[in-house]
Amino acid sequence: MVESGLVPVFYHSDFNTCKKVLKACYDGGLRVFEYTNRGNFAIEIFSELSKYSQKELPGMMLGAGSLIDGGTASLFIQSGARFIVSPALVPEMASVCNKHNILWTPGCGTVSEIVHAMELGADIVKIFPGTQVGGPDFVKAVKGPMPWTQIMPTGGVTTEKENLKAWFEAGVCCVGIGSKLFPKEWVAKGSFDKIEELVKNTLSIIHQLKVA
Repeated sequence: MVESGLVPVFYHSDFNTCKKVLKACYDGGLRVFEYTNRGNFAIEIFSELSKYSQKELPGMMLGAGSLIDGGTASLFIQSGARFIVSPALVPEMASVCNKHNILWTPGCGTVSEIVHAMELGADIVKIFPGTQVGGPDFVKAVKGPMPWTQIMPTGGVTTEKENLKAWFEAGVCCVGIGSKLFPKEWVAKGSFDKIEELVKNTLSIIHQLKVA
């Protein structure tokens, strides 16, 4: 997650569509992917994606997001999740992930929540919703007294250079991008080549920003 600087966030109810989007991200250079638990039978789709990924996409780190309880986190871990992301700080999820030695990234919106998350074992904290909690200025303010904090904003992050520059200059270790990386019309039309190209371009921008 830190190496690539980008965590794609995606959900679709059709397995074949998910499979093609995952492959497009892989071919675009990504080795991390977050599938979100946002609809019925999401666990079944994730399980099949996990099997496909392990067989066909060596090196891909597949995780599950939008989880808000320990029981659901356990199900996704049993289905192959390599990391768990939540929009909220839920201590029971920390217990489940720590027992399985799985990376847990909880959603935080205050400094107190960030500190609590780190006390519970979170290596990376998710700032969510990124723009609404204060955007890059919030990240910069947190990193001042706590420079060791690894922060991933999700919500309000785009693929545009100026937007990414603001976040990385503020001190984030990586960013989560959903709809801006996967435009609905591209997904609906099956324009997976465009998604692959956008992933490549976004990774290139992030790499330039990180080495600058």
